[in-house]
Amino acid sequence: MNIILLGPPGAGKGTQAQRLVDRYGFKQLSTGDMLRAAVKAGTPVGLQAKAVMEAGQLVSDDIVSALIGDELDALAPGQGAIFDGYPRTAPQAEALDVILTARGRKLDHVIELDVDEDALVERITGRFTCAQCGKGYNDHFELPKVPGTCDKCGSHEFKRRPDDNEATVRTRMAEYRAKTAPILPIYNARGIVSHIDGMAAMDDVTAAIEAVIK
Repeated sequence: MNIILLGPPGAGKGTQAQRLVDRYGFKQLSTGDMLRAAVKAGTPVGLQAKAVMEAGQLVSDDIVSALIGDELDALAPGQGAIFDGYPRTAPQAEALDVILTARGRKLDHVIELDVDEDALVERITGRFTCAQCGKGYNDHFELPKVPGTCDKCGSHEFKRRPDDNEATVRTRMAEYRAKTAPILPIYNARGIVSHIDGMAAMDDVTAAIEAVIK
């Protein structure tokens, strides 16, 4: 099974993708992670990407397509894939069709986590993590049981991402809408798009996704 998981930053897409990986053995294909791994490994495609990035240019769709093809070729027989952050444009959606067809695969589901923008801003601007172990917290929903002390490791140091501010979050939301707008009609026409309430409890979101893919 091959799935595209859509959702703006902070919608919980990464958490849900990891749960699908853990429970069903999917391979999560994140273009950013794939690029970094290919560059580090020095693969032919990775060397191409490195040269482009060092020149200060954007990695082309052809390079990204080659990366995805390599990752799909490395999957175990019958192993499914979750596409995270790709495709973002109509040409990329067309390229993905070609890549999958060439490997006897097809796209089964496009799942979008729908969010309320104001609530998402509150969720993201309130989050912080333990600087020692990385456990996540939130000013509004999950504070340490003992103020100033990490529940998991006892550290007293916490950190916040500098881009977790309202202006940045709203810009990301606008960018997400602009990028997904061209591809959703393509998949809507095929009847493979499902919308799930991304503001629900994490376990409820997981259950809704599992109901779609079963």
